Amino acid sequence: MIAFLVDQNFNEHIVDGMTRRDPALEFIHVRDVDLAQACDPVVLEWAATHNLVLLTHDGRTVPPCAHTRVAAGLPIPGVFLVTDDMPVGQAINELLIAANCLSQDECKDIVRYFPL
Repeated sequence: MIAFLVDQNFNEHIVDGMTRRDPALEFIHVRDVDLAQACDPVVLEWAATHNLVLLTHDGRTVPPCAHTRVAAGLPIPGVFLVTDDMPVGQAINELLIAANCLSQDECKDIVRYFPL
């Protein structure tokens, strides 16, 4: 099962809803590992080191950083980018489907955009 690193400004209602629907999911928040103010390359490196897919709303800086990292031969476990205007219920449903249907290998080195 996929485990997640939750970016600093990610909607907590989505994480709470996912946790209520699937308590087995693992979430680590960047704030809990002293990465709240870290730049994207540091966050992606930490996610890679701990094999966590990054949950983010940051479509401006995270995807280019992730693509640069992959192009340099450095892996990422994956990025799930949820648009800010996606309804919370829809985000919960789509992320749960992805978390339970995709393997770690299917997420590796890819930025997935939600809604699907």
